[in-house]
Amino acid sequence: MNRFQWDSSFSVDFNLQNGFSEKAETTKRYLSQMTEMFYDTNAAEKILEQEDPLVYEFHELGCPMREGDLAFGTTILYPGKVGNEYFMTKGHFHTILDTAEVYYTLDGEGCMIMENPEGETMEMPLKKGEALYVPRRYAHRSVNTGDTPLVMFFTFAANAGHDYGTIETKGYRKILVEKECGPVVIDNPKWS
Repeated sequence: MNRFQWDSSFSVDFNLQNGFSEKAETTKRYLSQMTEMFYDTNAAEKILEQEDPLVYEFHELGCPMREGDLAFGTTILYPGKVGNEYFMTKGHFHTILDTAEVYYTLDGEGCMIMENPEGETMEMPLKKGEALYVPRRYAHRSVNTGDTPLVMFFTFAANAGHDYGTIETKGYRKILVEKECGPVVIDNPKWS
């Protein structure tokens, strides 16, 4: 049952440090649900032999998918790597492709990987205290490059929907990996 009254005003608490709420539950994504999204699936399987780490969680407030409403919440993306590839969200296009989204970084650091259906890619840093605008037509995925949780507030048009399937088959064209010099964007080996 939806706890929030979308046809009247309501408030939701979000902790500015950790992104959690006392009023709203999170949806959790574990490594076992994302194994194929990392390019080094062997490294993922080795981790899963020992544990199934929580990669990220986000608040799903149950906003109706109707024009005029705004979906919003927080995402908490934990630090970690599979091989040398940083933990990331699944990422998605919007079902209504011409939908933008805004992310505000509450804590942590990372990068937003974006690409459109024509294959154009962009990468933008996610920094505490900064908002990031994801333009229409771009799939987007958050990547945690730090040692602490990456906590972001997000909002988008509620009727936009999520299309995870298009990007799941081969993943994004670009990925973020750790090198000696730090985080580096490289071509995804699954696209070669």
